[in-house]
Parts: sequence; C-alpha cells; structure tokens
Amino acid sequence: MRFLLTIVPLTAAFIIAACSPSSPPAPQAGTPAASSTAASPAPGRTAPATAALGTPEWYSWVDKTLAVSDDGHGPQPNTPAWDQAVNAKLGQEAPQSEPGSAEWQQAVDALLRTRVATH
Repeated sequence: MRFLLTIVPLTAAFIIAACSPSSPPAPQAGTPAASSTAASPAPGRTAPATAALGTPEWYSWVDKTLAVSDDGHGPQPNTPAWDQAVNAKLGQEAPQSEPGSAEWQQAVDALLRTRVATH
C-alpha cells in the first residue's frame, strides 16, 4: 500500500511535467528572429526619454504617435488647430483642460506614455 501511495503521485507529477510546455529557446544574435523589425517599435511608439513638454521634440512625438499630420500635411504643432486635432484623435480620453495649456500637455503626455507602455 505504501508503494502505491508513493508511486501514483510521482507518476502523476512526471506526466504533468512531461506535458507542460517548456520555454522557447532564446534567439541568438545571428538568427533572423533576433534582427526582425517586429522587435523594434514603430516610429512614434516610444516615448522620448528627455523631451520636455512643449518642446519641438515632444510635439513631434505626439504628432507621430497620434498621426495628426499626414506626411507634413495638416495643422502645425503648437497651434489651436493642432490642439483640437489631438483632442479629436484622443476622443473621449481627451483632457478636459484648456487645449494647449501646460495642464493639457501634461495630461496628453501621461495618456500617450501609458498607451505606448501598454502596446
């Protein structure tokens, strides 16, 4: 009886371990999977590390992330028309503060950084 109480749980553990998926091997530097473009983020999909709110770099990042301008066509950043276009792109998530204000920029930045981090 003691033999059965020992062998049955061990057998079950081995079967479960054998059926469990193993982790995939890590890609090596020379393989195509490691150098694929899928691993690199799309343009505008990474938040600039040092872009201060209201700088040309920040406006460019917001513009690319939300696709406000289409190949340079569209409203110029830091204009009321551009601010409204950003609000339209954000839809219901658009900040309620005055478009273009420091509070609005901070809210847009926080929202987009959250989106970029989760996608």
